[in-house]
Amino acid sequence: MEHYRIETITILPGTAKDGRRESFDELTIRAGDTISIVGPTGSGKSALINDIEVFAQQDTVTGRTVLVNGEAPPEQICRDPANKPIAMIAQTSKCLADLQVRQFLEMHCAARGLDSAETVDETIALANEFTGEALGGEMRMTRLSGGQTRSLMVADALLVSNTPIILLDEVENAGIFKDRVIAKLREYGRAVLFVTHDPFVALLSDRRIVMRNGAVVSVLEPGGIEADTLAEVAAMDNRLHAIRERIRAGEILNGGV
Repeated sequence: MEHYRIETITILPGTAKDGRRESFDELTIRAGDTISIVGPTGSGKSALINDIEVFAQQDTVTGRTVLVNGEAPPEQICRDPANKPIAMIAQTSKCLADLQVRQFLEMHCAARGLDSAETVDETIALANEFTGEALGGEMRMTRLSGGQTRSLMVADALLVSNTPIILLDEVENAGIFKDRVIAKLREYGRAVLFVTHDPFVALLSDRRIVMRNGAVVSVLEPGGIEADTLAEVAAMDNRLHAIRERIRAGEILNGGV
């Protein structure tokens, strides 16, 4: 199913928790952008992506306005789930229906007007690129681990929903391969916003939105300045991943990790 074509998403300022107007003029998101949203707990990170997800029109607690291609979004993308161009993947994503993974994907393909014959297998294969815990089509959705669930949701957003914009709320907490997810999202040319506390995810992003007291306080675009820091953090992240997997395997760690 072909989506309404989105060139840009523009966020116009609202107000902070103290009622003061946010200091930015507008924030524009384009295809292929990778943007992290950072700040202390309670700073308004999730509220920002919620505003984008619902195409806020000064009707949320923040008072922000979200424009699509410079205009108010059309009804077809606001009200029709089959045409919604945004996929939101939250850290608490869980399927309530006790379906097999294959059944879940087949139902979603049918809702999107897709032939499920190849799409289901491709989606499962892609999900397995993002998690070290093997994911099979006969598994029950309600019994998937956090990493398996989030990996499947990212793959589903890319291949089934095929949405141009993906919002990820602290997805790193699920134990997925973050660098692989970001590389694949870039390969598919999707605009991606990460709510994150993870320095590796933040450094991998092209831009960082910094939040405080419910407001956007700055937008950083480091370019290549942070390349050395990214390399250091990537090495740390790889080391921590190796330690995590050894602990999961039941090893006793005694130095030399």
